[in-house]
Amino acid sequence: MHIQGGAVSQILRSRAALRTVSILTGCIAGLAVFTVAQTHGCVLYGIAGGVAGMAAVLAYEFYVRAGRLTEVKITVPQLSELTFVVNNDARQVAWQLFIETVTRTSTQSLRDGEGIIREALTSLYGLFSTTREVLKSSRPSVPAAGGLTVENLAINMLNKELRPFLSRWHPLLKEFEDLHPGRPDAEWSSSGVCREELRALQARMHSYALGFAKLAGVPDAAAMIAQQ
Repeated sequence: MHIQGGAVSQILRSRAALRTVSILTGCIAGLAVFTVAQTHGCVLYGIAGGVAGMAAVLAYEFYVRAGRLTEVKITVPQLSELTFVVNNDARQVAWQLFIETVTRTSTQSLRDGEGIIREALTSLYGLFSTTREVLKSSRPSVPAAGGLTVENLAINMLNKELRPFLSRWHPLLKEFEDLHPGRPDAEWSSSGVCREELRALQARMHSYALGFAKLAGVPDAAAMIAQQ
């Protein structure tokens, strides 16, 4: 994966940002009016101009920081190298998804004879549900020209990776469990194939985790995953 440095000269139009800027500007303007009302002559014009200029600078700086966009290039499994565009809100979403991804079986190896397949599938189900909740509770990103959003990466992970794997293996494992209650999954005839496909999924999920880390601006993400 490769990240392209430098901020893109664009400003995200955010309702929340506009409201905050409006409130700040209104407060400053109110103080200016109060001060001006009790002042006369040249001093009046000087104070009014200074306050107005300060308000404009503060509003501009706040708005730019809230909406600054950055381009990030990520190699997406099953696709290719794509360009994503993120702002501060999107980085926060990417950080949450990075944490959820690297702390589950999705990226942690499960060798033959280790762990329980049912627990691995339950963990993957948890990641699927949590990812959907994170996306539902966050404000949608505004796509920039030529760039994808963090939502694109997350939905691709759900629909291209997690859903197919769970749809295939959950019914098969449940059938074994229903027919042989209490027996370990090591006795399941499809155990070896399931674990092999799980390892392949984990390799792809590792790339998604690194992708979320790039979008979030996490340094040394690969080392963090290796320590898990």
